[in-house]
Amino acid sequence: MATPIGNARDITLRALDVLRAADVILCEDTRMTGRLMQIYGLHKHLLPYHDHNAARVRPEVLARLAKGEVIALVSDAGTPLVSDPGYKLVVEAVAAGFPVTTLPGASSVLAALTLAALPTDRFLFAGFLPPKSAARRAALEELRGIAATLVFLESAQRLPEMLADAAAVLGERAAAVARELTKMFEEVRRERLAVLASHYAEAGPPKGEVVVVIGPPDEAAAPDEAAVDAALLAELAHAGPSAAAAKVAAAFGLAKRDVYARAMALKARE
Repeated sequence: MATPIGNARDITLRALDVLRAADVILCEDTRMTGRLMQIYGLHKHLLPYHDHNAARVRPEVLARLAKGEVIALVSDAGTPLVSDPGYKLVVEAVAAGFPVTTLPGASSVLAALTLAALPTDRFLFAGFLPPKSAARRAALEELRGIAATLVFLESAQRLPEMLADAAAVLGERAAAVARELTKMFEEVRRERLAVLASHYAEAGPPKGEVVVVIGPPDEAAAPDEAAVDAALLAELAHAGPSAAAAKVAAAFGLAKRDVYARAMALKARE
């Protein structure tokens, strides 16, 4: 079930009902969930369930379910299974035939998306990018051609570098950095990627939890397919497909693998 991402009043009445009825509450951090329980006067057995103990705890949880106990799974904040270890537990519970349901509620991903002033009709949640720049740029390269708004979770400390890499790989897209959502110091900064990268490089990492929302590619700026083919044919006249694709991809701001596939298709026609 979803728990508040900052404002304790963002809990649903249904969630409170289930928490009261639960025999055990699985949580990432008993201190975090304990504070929520205290606010609402709930006294329940809290069982830690996180990345470091999940494999050991899952059999115990399944055994409790087999006895007919009601188990509630919560995250520290927001909706479980979104960038947390609950996925494997749900898979095993479903495979074992136990009923599983969800109690929707607060989500930093959807909250940031609705505040970003960017297209919401199609979006991709991509979780956390790799911490190292080279791997991060490679991951962004894979996402560059997706015609959708991109949503990322990010460490505040890595935010300046992440934005710089995003600007270098994705270009001058509109973006938003949302932090401390639903809390007293909630802030949403909306600018082009390069401007945001420059701001946080100068101001330093912000405080609080961060969600980055990046707009889709500008369709008006998308290169003409005929122009890409013409450039590829010119390069293929004196270079191999890989070298030709690399040069044309860089010139048009496209993913190399896509251009390489096009180069191979053109070669096959010869």
